[in-house]
Amino acid sequence: MQQRAVEIMSTGLFESSPLPVAHAVAKEKSGEEQTDRYRALGGVSIASLVMALVSPLVFLDWWLVVVPVLGMVLGFVAWRDIASRPDELTGKPLVAAAMVFSAIMFVAGLVYLSSVYAAELPEGFQRLHYTMLQPLEGDPPTAVPDAALAMNGRQVLLKGYIYPGSKQHGISQFLLVRDQGDCCFGGNPKITDRVLVQLQDTKGISFTPRLTKIAGRFVVRPTGAPALDGGVLYHLEDAVAR
Repeated sequence: MQQRAVEIMSTGLFESSPLPVAHAVAKEKSGEEQTDRYRALGGVSIASLVMALVSPLVFLDWWLVVVPVLGMVLGFVAWRDIASRPDELTGKPLVAAAMVFSAIMFVAGLVYLSSVYAAELPEGFQRLHYTMLQPLEGDPPTAVPDAALAMNGRQVLLKGYIYPGSKQHGISQFLLVRDQGDCCFGGNPKITDRVLVQLQDTKGISFTPRLTKIAGRFVVRPTGAPALDGGVLYHLEDAVAR
């Protein structure tokens, strides 16, 4: 008892004992280590993962190729950020997986779309584009360009949108227009952006707002139509929906 009293007096009444101090220091260091171990998943990393998850959309259309490309670009940026700030950011394995998956979808999508593009053209047919139907600069809006005249009477494949009418099913004659702005938001599409289609099958097809592929004989023949200002210049006859 006397020995304990001596120890207290030697350290001072208001001084802490060495053991609690050492314990507090050890606890503080442990907290610092836990703080150092925490690293966040950056926003760019999350964005690259999201782009990778939706990259299979590339199989739907050419313009959606941008989705896997964005996945790869964002993944590269995220990887660089993690490498430059390893104490703050984490997620390299996830970012690497996102980049690899986006790259696979990019290549697979291009292969698929290319095969569809090659197979959609019937044998003996040529591709026709609305750009070939537009008058040259300075010509009247109803002028037929040489590119359109050169396709007159040939079997062609044309892609466009069905202009909505009163019928929804059994449509055998319809206007195929250049874009959805013409077909879905009303108005009167300009004369060089409309092609009058006459299908072979009298049962016809149903209306769809999606892009439609029509194969048939292209004919340049100005025709009046009371329902359309200016009528039509171009026709697709004996046509079939692809």
